[in-house]
Amino acid sequence: MKSMLLLTTALLAAPLAAQEAAGPVPRTPGTPYAPRTIPDRVVLTPGADPSREMAVAFRTDRAQAAAEAQIAIAVDGPTIEREARTIRGTTRAIDSANGSANYHQVRFTGLEPDQAYAYRVKGAAGWTEWFQFRTAAAQAKPFRFLYLGDTQNGILPYASRVIRQGFGEGRIALTVHAGDLAAQRDDLDHDDEWGEWNQAGGYNYSQVPQLPATGNHEYVDTLKPDGSESRKLGPYWPLQFALPGNGVDPVKPTTYFVDYQGVRFVILDGTAALDLDALDQQTKWLDATLAASKARWNVVLFHQPIFTCARPNDTAKLKAAWKPIFERRRVDLVLQGHDHCYSRLTAEAGREAGRQARARNGGLQGPVYLVSVTGSKMYGLNDRALTQPDRTAEATELYQIVDVSDAQLSFRTYTASGKLYDGFELLRGRDGRNRLKELPDAQLLPVRTCRGDMGPDGGACVARGK
Repeated sequence: MKSMLLLTTALLAAPLAAQEAAGPVPRTPGTPYAPRTIPDRVVLTPGADPSREMAVAFRTDRAQAAAEAQIAIAVDGPTIEREARTIRGTTRAIDSANGSANYHQVRFTGLEPDQAYAYRVKGAAGWTEWFQFRTAAAQAKPFRFLYLGDTQNGILPYASRVIRQGFGEGRIALTVHAGDLAAQRDDLDHDDEWGEWNQAGGYNYSQVPQLPATGNHEYVDTLKPDGSESRKLGPYWPLQFALPGNGVDPVKPTTYFVDYQGVRFVILDGTAALDLDALDQQTKWLDATLAASKARWNVVLFHQPIFTCARPNDTAKLKAAWKPIFERRRVDLVLQGHDHCYSRLTAEAGREAGRQARARNGGLQGPVYLVSVTGSKMYGLNDRALTQPDRTAEATELYQIVDVSDAQLSFRTYTASGKLYDGFELLRGRDGRNRLKELPDAQLLPVRTCRGDMGPDGGACVARGK
């Protein structure tokens, strides 16, 4: 059995041909993303039970033929090697515009809960530095996670400062990404974009477990034998992320769930649901996965939003299939991207109707729907955004910090420069129901929207109509 599986270049042939016909492809300045003899693109992902399992994916040039990592319980002096175990994994090859590369994945199993570990990975020229992570606790325990919307465009020039500002808030236990991490089918070579994505997060991605959802830009356009268009998962996704694999066929590479210290995170694939006839399977799996959850909190993550803040219409197919399940299974947060604007929505009937209902029923609140954006591509707000969401933003890069405890979810949205833009608490009552408490407007920035051709920062409005 071959130790390496060579991914065919046919996946990239059609897009590259189209790009060549249109002229030279813009590239990242210089050539920083060629694979080398020391590993790069080191990304940590959790197992389904991250108190016992983690995984790492990384890239090298072809000279490193096998996936090798070393791991040890972290100690407080420079003697980690003494107790380190060597773990081997799987390797797959790819030919990219930046050169031939091997992507490696290694799983760390049998770990101890709530324990600091150090690990390093091997290239032909030697080992990387030691990276350090902590496994999840076996039981519910307070923690903080970072939620990022689409990075997609301007990943290194613009999105990187937002990502780093988010990690700079400190004590980030894991990161969730709402899809469109890169912009396949856009103006940059795809390998450059994944290089930028990894550089933007830097060592944080190798030490903090990442929970990504696929967006439409994680897919590439393909042609069926009859000439009609379809989509196929791009080649980088299964190489870049060693995910738990506990989702549902036919989208197991892109659906999964993770239980982390009292929170069940359920990750769905909206693109496959909408365009690849994978809605029914995901809907049944979603319902069963939430029904089986023993977690204190349930968070669902996917790309295309149920309630849109930029597009003219809501995502009707997903709303009809998934919204009733979110309500019946008492999902707490629904985290999304795709619209390149910001929206917090607590009531489909609108913000005033939602506030009046909470005033009547003692603050009771069902699922809270969030949409956010991290990269530089911006869409203008739709007409409903004036009255339906509780809070919106236009032409604004954002990150979100969520603090979890037994009786409270504390959600804060910050602008790229670290200013508090939105926030609320979900307070869990003795009856098991949530009460919502909003931050007062006096603590927040004024609502950020374009005024004609002028953007909220005084320059040109960069949000275009959708």
